[in-house]
Amino acid sequence: MAKYIFVTGGVVSSLGKGIISSSIGKLLQARGYKITIQKFDPYINIDPGTLNPYEHGECYVTVDGMETDLDLGHYERFTGIQTTRANSMTTGRIYKSVIDKERRGDYLGKTIQVVPHITDEIKSNIRYLGETGQYDFVITEIGGTIGDIESAPFLEAIRQLKWELGKDAISIHLTYVPYLKAADELKTKPTQHSVKEMLSYGIQPDILILRTEKHLDDHMRMKVAGFCNVDLECVIQSEDLPSIYEVPVNMQRQGLDSAILRKMGIPVGETPKLGPWLNFLELRKTATEIVRIGLVGKYDLQDAYKSISESLSHAATYNHRKVKITFINSEFLTKENLQEQLQEQDGLVICPGFGQRGIEGKILATEYARTHDIPCFGICLGMQMMVIEFARNVLGYKDANSSEMDTQTPHNVIDMMEDQKTISNMGGTMRLGAYDCQLQAGSRLEEIYGSTLVRERHRHRYEFNNKYLSQYEEKGMKCVGKNPEADLVEIVEIPQLKWFIGTQFHPEYQSTVLHPHPLFMSFIKAAIK
Repeated sequence: MAKYIFVTGGVVSSLGKGIISSSIGKLLQARGYKITIQKFDPYINIDPGTLNPYEHGECYVTVDGMETDLDLGHYERFTGIQTTRANSMTTGRIYKSVIDKERRGDYLGKTIQVVPHITDEIKSNIRYLGETGQYDFVITEIGGTIGDIESAPFLEAIRQLKWELGKDAISIHLTYVPYLKAADELKTKPTQHSVKEMLSYGIQPDILILRTEKHLDDHMRMKVAGFCNVDLECVIQSEDLPSIYEVPVNMQRQGLDSAILRKMGIPVGETPKLGPWLNFLELRKTATEIVRIGLVGKYDLQDAYKSISESLSHAATYNHRKVKITFINSEFLTKENLQEQLQEQDGLVICPGFGQRGIEGKILATEYARTHDIPCFGICLGMQMMVIEFARNVLGYKDANSSEMDTQTPHNVIDMMEDQKTISNMGGTMRLGAYDCQLQAGSRLEEIYGSTLVRERHRHRYEFNNKYLSQYEEKGMKCVGKNPEADLVEIVEIPQLKWFIGTQFHPEYQSTVLHPHPLFMSFIKAAIK
């Protein structure tokens, strides 16, 4: 029977519950346990697919096509697991499921209430993965901060599950210990109040993880343990570290995984060694030379392109380099400042996105990379910008565009898929999830992947227009990857250039710490040269 670990957060948001959940998963995996991690988000959206990145950061896509929170990217990168729609749940999906059941008459005339109907639905979704028999541990992260109105049904569901499951369920609460510079003191009062809030919901945290910018001494940990009814060995500190990838090692050093097992009545045994993980960290530490990559996009927010920046970081590490990523806002790129903004970069990534804003800047950056032979990687919309730029400046169609940006363009080299034209709802209706891609035999892409058939994840509504395919091929832009079922172009390349590749899919969703994505590895190699 699976055991359940609940991860909640208090005091403030953005403490890193996703990193802690991922680290717990990593440490339990190292002990030989099969784990999975799920995220329950309290917002009422069905999924984050229609949210602006400024609202919510990157939208991550699972292998089965679910648009999810960016924390699922951390889960996969740290642990190597593949998440699905069962690993992501929102208040919106919970309520929709209950309302759909009510409309069908499943509740036999009962009055539908938050308790028990909503909480039962939450519990059912929490237990679903554990009941498959595939996992020893199910780690459940609850989004938001304790005290939020939206979180209350989730906390009530956790309270009930802890009661029902006994030692097979524990609660880990992540809080913040602020440092007051004027007083030169760390303050534990916010943590005490956060635990008091948890107790008001009927949940006693079993383990506390304290986020802090300064080291906490044993006296302070004892104080927290005494005020919060938690064993001293279960008060763990999570200090600021140079890299998120050092967090599992720090947690193991303080015995977090041992404390979890003891709380659940499981023999602790010897502390496992994190060999390959430590090797990765050693490579990061010893790398001295820098490779400079420009991210050309329109969302000036570090979380907007999280998976891309992490994939670049993985690849640079294994190429014995530190990556210096510079965000280049495409909205403000002009012919006048292009040279100044791009000339220092060893490589450019033309970022994904939606909508008109910043498009012309991306096209200018693409042209600069092509004409100056700078390694350039176009991802999703980035690939489409490569296609449009080539049409305008090589094929001679000065008015070429995507029908997403200009519905009246006479040369719609990027067009909406036929099966998308009848869709009226925006949410969850794009081409989503993993699809096969057949690579051209003998192409550079086949060499990079070491295979002629790959499977990559998508998130888009517009495609390369095959009507123009022969013209592109004739002029030197090769369509070297296609979906074997629908004949849709997945990858374009200009083989004459050092490295000029665009993918309609999102390879960043499949890069992990121990298995960096081959396309990013190849791109970084080219940028180093």
